[in-house]
Order: sequence, then C-alpha cells, then structure tokens
Amino acid sequence: MSATITETITIDPRQHAEVLITAANEPQDSGIDLIEKLIEIPQFTDKYAERQWAKEHMAGAFRVFAKLGYNDGAGGHISLRDPVHPNCFWINPYGIHYGMIKASDLVLVDEDGKPVTPTKYKVNKAGFMIHAALHKARPDVNAACHTHSRFGRAWSAFGRPIEMLNQDSCYFYNDLSVYEDFGGVVLGKEEGNSIAKALGPTKMNIILQNHGILTCGRTVDEAAGFFIALEQACEAQLLAEAAAANGIPKKLIREEEARFTKKGAGTPEVIYMQFQPEYDMVLKETNGEFLQ
Repeated sequence: MSATITETITIDPRQHAEVLITAANEPQDSGIDLIEKLIEIPQFTDKYAERQWAKEHMAGAFRVFAKLGYNDGAGGHISLRDPVHPNCFWINPYGIHYGMIKASDLVLVDEDGKPVTPTKYKVNKAGFMIHAALHKARPDVNAACHTHSRFGRAWSAFGRPIEMLNQDSCYFYNDLSVYEDFGGVVLGKEEGNSIAKALGPTKMNIILQNHGILTCGRTVDEAAGFFIALEQACEAQLLAEAAAANGIPKKLIREEEARFTKKGAGTPEVIYMQFQPEYDMVLKETNGEFLQ
C-alpha cells in the first residue's frame, strides 16, 4: 500500500500562502503519472493576504495583456471579486494603459459602482455593468477578463463558437457560450444581465457577437489564461476558415476526444498554471514594479 507524504511550503514571502502538495510514495520506476499533482493553486486562511496576492496577479495580468497587444485605448477591463468583501469587486481605473497599472491603482467598488475605498480614479461604466452582473449571477466567478483583442473581435462577427480544431481549442469544449444580441455599448443593467444570462450557470467563457470575447475564472490567473487561449483559438479558427474557403477541408477533433482533452487539460488548475510563465516573465521584466 502506498503512503501519502504531506509537505507544506511557502510559495513566496509576499504571498503568505501555503500549499499542500501530496505525492504517492511510489518507487521511481513505478510509471505513475504525477503531473496533475504538480499543480496547486495557493489557498489562504488570511483573507487580507489573499486580497493582496490576488491584486498583484490582477495587475500582472494587465501587464501581460499589454505585452500581448490587448490594450485598446481606454476600453477593456478585468474584475476581481474581493476576498474580504465578496459583494464588492476590484476593477481597473478608467483611461490607464494596461502597461502602467499597479496593484495600488485598482479600484474597489460595490454592487452599485460606488468606490469602497478612497481613490483618485474613475471606472469604466460599461465595464462595471458587465462585470457587476456577472459577479452577482455567478458566485463561482471570482474574476473576469474582457478587452477588444484583435482576433476575438474579428471572430465575434460570425456569432459562432469556435470548433474543436486542435488540442488547445478543446479547453473550451462545452465551456463556451455565444451572446448573439449585440445591444451597443453596455451602459444599462439590462445588457449586463443579458450577457450574464447567455454565459449560463456553469460555463466560464463567452463570445459576444460583434463585440469580442470574455472569459471568467475562479482566480484572475484562470480568467487571464482562458482569455489568452481563447484569443489564440479565434486566430486559429480564422486561419482555418481562410484555408477552408480555398478548398482545404477541416478535420475536427471528435467529441469523445474533445471531452477527454477538456477533462485533462482544461481544468481550473491547468489553466491557472498556463498563465504562470507569463506572469513570472513580466514580474522579471518589470522588476516587480506592478506589485506596488
């Protein structure tokens, strides 16, 4: 019978997080695959420490998005449910380039869009309307990303989900909705509620027809990881459609294999981990300037 070893490690002195890592005490040549046990999302007992960690990763997500060219003038937004006050959420200040946002710049607002803490910044009304509706309708959604990225915006014109073209497309198997009723710039609660309704009770990702893409997650890392993957999937879909228009037939992944791939590679833990190299790279490139 195998024994279980439990080891407690500190992820980072700043994070005040502890992660439990378990591994079966098997011989080295047992062939048991422990890859899935290598991925652990930090868990916190101190909600204020969790808030700081999450805000730092949210600011890091903006820096990654800036690096990838997702900034779109004053538009676009990421939101994060506050661990201390779950009915409130953090959102980026209006009009600040993603590449300049720091953790201290983020604005905490309540369900009515009123700042909870003193701030010199304003927030995007459209962003608030969308994210407030999502966080209220889906208690499991702790973070959401939406910006007018190039390929997501282009593919949204078709009002169709992506197809299971490749392994990475399978991240979105049975986890992608389409909102087909573009209602203009989101300035009213009705449009935000309609988007939340179209997302549904379980899915984490949605294509907004004639608008762009929006992704959610239990962590901001998961939401950002999904966003990057969906943007790339939209690019692959557009390229495949162009080739198919010239007579080259597409061969799609079968449903059984797509379901299997989603189960193994499209989990919250894996998507969280997909984002970590991007985060670590901007952390190194900026010398942690966005943590301030």
